[in-house]
Order: sequence, then C-alpha cells, then structure tokens
Amino acid sequence: MNGFGKFRAKDSAAREGRNPQTGETIVIRASKRVGFTAAKALKDKVNG
Repeated sequence: MNGFGKFRAKDSAAREGRNPQTGETIVIRASKRVGFTAAKALKDKVNG
C-alpha cells in the first residue's frame, strides 16, 4: 500500500530474562522481530 509505511525484519540479540513465576534467570534466544516505520502521509493523516 503506497503512503502507508515500511515493514522490516530486525535482529534481536540473545539476552537474559527472568521467569516471573519462579524468579529463575533464563536465556532468551536471538530472534527476528518486525519493525514498522510510518510514512509521512500516514503520520499527517493521523495527527490531523
């Protein structure tokens, strides 16, 4: 869709996390996540 924005895959590094039930430290594996950048036309319509 033209004038909407761009989706892209971002790399997420491995990191430490915590199990909320036990408090145990765990390793969260590296993965990919989605990033979105809104186009100027979309920002202008949303912000009036």
